[in-house]
Amino acid sequence: PGPPSHPPNHVLVHDPPSVARMTSAAKLARRLLDCACHPSLVLPGKTTEDIDALVHDRALASGAYPSPLNYMGFPKSICSSVNEVVCHGIPDGRELRTGDVVSFDVSCYVGGVHGDNCATVVVGDYDERWLSEEE
Repeated sequence: PGPPSHPPNHVLVHDPPSVARMTSAAKLARRLLDCACHPSLVLPGKTTEDIDALVHDRALASGAYPSPLNYMGFPKSICSSVNEVVCHGIPDGRELRTGDVVSFDVSCYVGGVHGDNCATVVVGDYDERWLSEEE
């Protein structure tokens, strides 16, 4: 049924087990973000829709649910904002071009809590050595 609702002025103080779950969810969200921003994916000709599908599959394989998906009707698993889009852009089929500035916001729900991370990358701005490094 989702997270519990609280009155507007309620301050929720998390106990140590809840903090541990949040830490775990945040670490998973970071791994998923690293996947989305990997230089082997953020290349000219790739689409944010392709990256969304990959992150979606990896989140589910990790036992998590992509937080943005179906939230208030949001149709995708990540937010991707290209160039002049400020935030919470919807991944689509537009091919990325060298020099595009792309922000990814990756959130996941696991263990009853959300993990959320974001980063901004420039398409085509990478060092060849990064492509051979372990994830």
